[in-house]
Order: sequence, then structure tokens, then C-alpha cells
Amino acid sequence: MNRHPTLLLAVHGTRNPHGTAVAHSLALRVGELTRRPTRLAFADVLAPTVGEVAADTPGPLVVVPAFLASGYHVRTDIPDQLLRAGRADAVLTPALGAHPAVLDTAVRRLDQAGYRPGDAVVLACAGTTDPRAGAELSRAAARLARLLGAPVTTGFIATGRPTVAEQVARLRARGHRRVAVASWLLAPGLFHDRLALAGADAVARPLCPDPAVARAVADRYHHAALPQHA
Repeated sequence: MNRHPTLLLAVHGTRNPHGTAVAHSLALRVGELTRRPTRLAFADVLAPTVGEVAADTPGPLVVVPAFLASGYHVRTDIPDQLLRAGRADAVLTPALGAHPAVLDTAVRRLDQAGYRPGDAVVLACAGTTDPRAGAELSRAAARLARLLGAPVTTGFIATGRPTVAEQVARLRARGHRRVAVASWLLAPGLFHDRLALAGADAVARPLCPDPAVARAVADRYHHAALPQHA
């Protein structure tokens, strides 16, 4: 049995090969940072699932959900998969969205995309029907606004209104000459591809790959693992 807990990195999953490659790259980088056994699993779309990997992993287990808000997968799906796998003992960390390193990455991505001070900004989120996750996304937009010194509104890609395109159109109607979209997505895929059609002047790339995101995952792991071995 491993003395230190295994880190199970739980990602959503995508049929986009580039997005899947990014997930594997993130897991490798996290393993390098933590120097702990690290395994990758998918909450949806792809295999192996979180439950399959958890059931196949002996010893203590810390599950870090690579999600930016605590919606269905973090609050319900992943815990249910762990329970069905007989791993109710696994420690599930908070999602990544509130970690300062993740927000710093979003700012860097905006700058790289051509953001200019004075641009109106839309934080592009996948979306959620969970009001608690929605509140987390609103708080992320507020934190981004403080870092930029400018208002930031949220727009949704798959679930919820207003959509990113609707927010861009509203901001233009209010007289903003330029609108930039900050990506609140971890990896490339269908959701990010849709942002190219939103009508913005600048669209930031997804947050991964970026060393800071790997550090955020490692930080979540260490905070969860240390109490078990204090």
C-alpha cells in the first residue's frame, strides 16, 4: 500500500483529441510536481471513469476535480461514482475555480489574446443549472473584474442565459467599441470552438496547458493529503 495517497485527477472528458491530450499532459505535470502516484479519470464522455479508476486504486485516495465550479459532476456525479466503486473513504477536494492561480491564468490568457485596457469583458463559462455553482461563477467574474479594474459579465456556452454571444451583443449595444472574451474553460473542445462565433474582438484560449493550473491541482492535493499524514 502506498504511504501517501494516490492523486486521482477527475476531468470532464471531450471527444476533441487535443482536449484529451491536454488532460493527459496536465496529469503528467501534476505527478511531476507532487511526486506522488497520479492517475487520470473521466467523469463523462470517455473512459476510464472516475469509478473504474477509484475501484482499481489501492490505498488512500485524494480526488481532485478539474472543474471550475461545483456543479453536478462535483457535487453529485463524482461522489456517486466513488460510492458505487466502494471508495467512500476517498477525499474529494474543492473544484479549481476559486484557486488564485487559475484566475491569474485567465488574466494571462486575456492579455495573450489582445485584451486592451478599457475593453468590455465577458467571462465565458460552460454553464450550470446548479444555483450554487452559478454563484461561484459570478464570484469568479467579480474577482476577475477586480484584477482588471473593469466590469466583467458572465456569459454561458451550453447551459444558461445569457449566452456569450448575447452578452457580446448587449455590450456593443451599450456603446462598447471592443469586447474581449475571457475563457473559463480548462481545455480545448466544442465549447471553446463556439466562442469564435460570439462576435468578440478578442477570445482567450482555454486555461490549459499552463503550469499554474497544474500547481493549483497539486495545491488542492497537498491540502487534502497532509491532514491524513500529519
